[in-house]
Amino acid sequence: MAEDFRLICASDDLADAGKGVRFTVERYGRQVPAFVIRYRGAVYGYFNECGHVPAELDWMPGEFFDDSKLYLICSIHGALYAPDSGRCLGGRCQGKGLKPLKVREIDGKILLEQER
Repeated sequence: MAEDFRLICASDDLADAGKGVRFTVERYGRQVPAFVIRYRGAVYGYFNECGHVPAELDWMPGEFFDDSKLYLICSIHGALYAPDSGRCLGGRCQGKGLKPLKVREIDGKILLEQER
């Protein structure tokens, strides 16, 4: 399978444990919300959907981290997720983690890896 990359943002747009960048991806023929964040120097991407119910995580656009800047938090339920794996750490996510996206950082750009 050939891989294609889609530009999401510039690397400088993501501060460590700071504001994330929202975008959409096609899933099952429709556009769905997604986001990228930087945590401990690495970039991670996820579908913007709580593991408990299909609600977007960010409490304000791009605000995914809790006050401690150690966890991603669902604005509706307070479920906590590990930023580097999307794994559910507590709250109402009932063990269901975030669904990851393949993202890469290349030459000062954050890219979404897409299959063709």
